[in-house]
Amino acid sequence: MTIRQMCELFDVTPRTLRFYESRELISPERRGQHRLYNRRDRARLKLILQGKRFGFSLEDIRQLLELYDPRENNVTQIAATIEASRQRLADMTRQQEELTVAIDELRQRIGNAERMLEDRRRG
Repeated sequence: MTIRQMCELFDVTPRTLRFYESRELISPERRGQHRLYNRRDRARLKLILQGKRFGFSLEDIRQLLELYDPRENNVTQIAATIEASRQRLADMTRQQEELTVAIDELRQRIGNAERMLEDRRRG
């Protein structure tokens, strides 16, 4: 696939693809000035975008992608992905709980401020 086709398929910009290439996350074939993406690049990009959506750093994603080894049925990669995903889920759950507390507190403060404003307007 060409860079344009990849951009359309995955809804990313050429700059994004070049950035991932510079970080050695994908490695398209170069023919002169043209980049050609194969099935492996497409699979890796799909995983990169999923990882980003779940909040993984590019370094975390790169490390997981490097574990790819079809000779061992990707057992190491899958196990590492499960462990990293469990850790990320725990982080997200903790963030969700902290956010819920902060939202409740902010609602209370807004309510208090609204009551204070109403009292002062009444004089």
